[in-house]
This record gives sequence, structure tokens and C-alpha cells, in this order.
Amino acid sequence: MLIFFMLRKAVPIFFLLFISAAASADIYKYTDENGVICYTDAPFGKKTEKVLAQKNANAEVKKTVVSGDYNPYVQKAARKYEIEPELIHAVIRTESNGNHRAISKKGAMGLMQLMPSTASDLNVGNPFNPEENIDGGTKYLRFLLEKFNGNLTLALAAYNSGPKTVEKYGSVPPISETRQYVNKVFSYYNGKKHYARSGATGNYQERSEPIYKVVLEDGTILFTNSTLVTKGKIRF
Repeated sequence: MLIFFMLRKAVPIFFLLFISAAASADIYKYTDENGVICYTDAPFGKKTEKVLAQKNANAEVKKTVVSGDYNPYVQKAARKYEIEPELIHAVIRTESNGNHRAISKKGAMGLMQLMPSTASDLNVGNPFNPEENIDGGTKYLRFLLEKFNGNLTLALAAYNSGPKTVEKYGSVPPISETRQYVNKVFSYYNGKKHYARSGATGNYQERSEPIYKVVLEDGTILFTNSTLVTKGKIRF
């Protein structure tokens, strides 16, 4: 089993030779002669830095991983980026089911499944570290909320399929995976659906909006506050 990531700061590059979804080996980080940051479970004699150890993780992270309790990190990120902790927990559960070692087929990593390029942009040095990953993922979610004017439905769709895809369609994209993703997050989360910025104070507060039930062409039921989706819409 071999894990090998390459991240270039200016132009992100990702290369995956072979992965195991439940990787159990130590993970190392090193910078090669071209300045590429590599993550691997096989150091190849390189001068490496161990970023994730199977048996020798620091006590705090190890305790958190064993118990599955990432709440201290979630609470910290929630306060920092002014997002409800329940929403962060819902995204973590949907993305990785609480597995800080999770790696998707597309290469997304960690609890909030950050792509290598996104992790680099967010200055997340070790995406498998729960605290770093949650901070980066929450920061990205806040960015998407700002980009889509506080619309949580669109922000979650963008978290899954990318902001450009959501902008292209002007609504939740007609992608089954994305629609299921949005519904799944909402099924775990019961909080405010819109994050509105208030004046120049930079504070965010809930804005009451109607919720719509939309039956899509494939039979998928979508609950959303977006007025951009119209077919089969029932207002609550």
C-alpha cells in the first residue's frame, strides 16, 4: 500500500498511485528537490517529517481520534468563523463519518474532505490533523457562504461540486451526488438556513426565510431556501 501526494503552492498538483480508504500506516511529509510537498507512507530514505503516526500520535489528538470527539476543535472553529457547530458536525458526518484518515476516490482528505489544492489555499499543512482540517474546512464553508450571499443550500452544493459549478447553473447543480449531499447534510443539521451579514460590524445573524420542498425529475426530494429552484416546489 502506497500513499503519495504532491502539492505545489503556485500550481496545485495531485497524484495518487494507490490508496487504502482505511489507511493504517504512518504518514510522512517531505519537500522534494523541485519544491513539491509530498505526503507518503513510504519515505524512500528521504528526510521526512512524520505528520500522522499510527501508534505514536500526540496524546491530545490520539485521545480525540479514539473517542471520535472532535467537539473542542469544532467549537473553536465555530466561534472563529461564526458558524453553528451543529452545521460543522453535519458536514463532518456527511463527508467522512468522523474518520480523520478518510481519503476519497478523488483525493479529498480528512474529516471535512479537503482537496489538496483547497488545503494548500487554506494553509492547511496537514489535512489529516483533525484540528487543522476542521479549521480549514470551516473557513472554506464561511467563504462559500459569503460568496453565495449567506444561502446555505448553495454553499453546501458548492462545497461538494465546486463554486464554479453552482455559478454555472445558478442553483443546486443537476448532479445526483450533489443533491444527495445537500439533503444528507440537512438531515443531520437542524439550524438556520441563511447566514446574513449585518452592516459593517462583521457579525452574522439568522434571517428568517421560507423553506421549500422540491421534487426533482429523478424523484429526489430537496429541502431548500433557494428561490432559484422552481419545479415541483411546495412552500412550508
